[in-house]
This record gives sequence, C-alpha cells and structure tokens, in this order.
Amino acid sequence: MRFGICILPDLDWQHARPLWQRAEQLGFDHAWTYDHLVWGGLPDSRWFSCMPTLTAAATVTTTIELGAFVVSPNFRHPVAFSREVQTLVDISDGRFLLGLGAGGTPDDRLLGQPELTARQRVDRLQEFTMLLDRTLRADHVDVVGEYYTARDMRLVGGSVRERVPLLLAGNGPRSVRYAARFGDGWVTTGDTTAATTDEWFAGIARNCEILDAALADRSDGGDVARYLSIDSGPAQSLQSVAMFDELTGRAAELGFTDVIIHWPRQTPPHVASEAVLEEVAASRL
Repeated sequence: MRFGICILPDLDWQHARPLWQRAEQLGFDHAWTYDHLVWGGLPDSRWFSCMPTLTAAATVTTTIELGAFVVSPNFRHPVAFSREVQTLVDISDGRFLLGLGAGGTPDDRLLGQPELTARQRVDRLQEFTMLLDRTLRADHVDVVGEYYTARDMRLVGGSVRERVPLLLAGNGPRSVRYAARFGDGWVTTGDTTAATTDEWFAGIARNCEILDAALADRSDGGDVARYLSIDSGPAQSLQSVAMFDELTGRAAELGFTDVIIHWPRQTPPHVASEAVLEEVAASRL
C-alpha cells in the first residue's frame, strides 16, 4: 500500500509551501491538490490554480510524487494542456501524477458553455484523454473531433507520455471500464452521498468487480494502479489512528494499491488533528 495526502489550494504559497515539504518529510509517497476554478466545497474561499501550485511544489521537494486530483475538460483544451503537462513532467523530473475526470459544477458553468448531460461529459472526457495522449506521444498531430480539434500540434524532442501516468477517475460503470481499458490507473472517491461507511465501501466493491472484469479484456493483459480517496466517504481518516487503520485496511482488502487522505484542517472540510497525522506518519508510513 502506498499513501498520499491532498493539500487543498486555498492557502497562499507562503503558508502552503511548508505543507508540501512536510508531506515529503513525513514519508508520503504522493501529494495532491484539486484542479478547479471554483470548488463547491469552499465556494467563497480564495482558490489557487493546480498546475502552478504543483510546479512550485516540484521546486521545493525532491522525491515525493505530485498529483492533480483531478483535471477535467471543464476549462481546459487537451492540446494547450499538453504543454503544461510536458513542462511539469520536465520540472518535476517525472514525478507528476495526472488524474483526469469528467468534471462537474460549478466549473462547468463559469465559461458560459452549453450544459452537457452526464453522458456527454463522459464522452468529452474520453475524447480529451485520447487527444491528450496523442499530443504527449506524437509530433504533427491533426485531429477533428466532436469537442476538440488539433492542427499540426508539435512535440519536438520525442514522447513524454511514458513519464506521466494517466489516472482516470470514475465512480460509474462506464468510467470505471474506460479506466480499465485505457488508463494507467483508476482514481475513485466512491459515492459521496453514501449514508454509512459500510454503504460507501459496498459501492466501491461493486466498482472493483467492474474494473476486474474489464481488465480481463485488456489487450496487454496488464493491471492498473488503484487510488482511493478514503476521506470521501462518511468517515474522516484522521479522526483517529484507529479510523485510519480501519479505512486503509478495508481499502487494501479491495485491492487498492494507493490511498489518499487530506491534510487536517481546523475548519470544514476535513477537520482533524495534526497530532493524529504525525502519529499515523510515524507509525504507519
């Protein structure tokens, strides 16, 4: 089991920088931040941009992997975004973990775009992912799609795709199957409306079965890394060491290779004690 921690991007860099450095010092394998223009969980908070934050984090750390949790097509074009990915892969020396998801509100309304159905958002994500993959592998990319177009997009110097995993987020059957077929990893939060932890894990278990079935049809016969955000259910992992052990243990039983917790905060969301974080890091990581 590998352990990650998510640091919300609502702090200015003066106060955020020590958290990223401390995450590495504590022994976490990866550290993440959210990618939104406005996040529904803190709609009235200051909010800083994901990719510049990860770039800054790359310059003050040396070993910890750095993840986007998760990028969506709501305000990005895969061709332009491929330049940001290429640059961050270079600056971080290959430590970038790229989560990709379908996206939702309120980001999907901020640019005045036409409203999409859930199916259309997944269609758009799949087109975004395939074009991003191509622009990270190939030179002179030309594509005309339903949502995106590329005209002679350049990638001078060779592919960078093998240096950045595409971790596909999904909580529904279609997205889980897509992650199994095309992703280097699967990221899930489970059903965030679940009333109990047992109900939450039951839904995740069903999706694990869907993933396993889809992996059986994968042409290369390979497996994928599996990332679970264990604070996305009814319980908070750092409310106690015992709770951390329970949630991570149940994740391991379902075959997850990685779990992600959140940096403790004094105000919602993810209220917890940094003393518990320190104890968990000292005894479990």
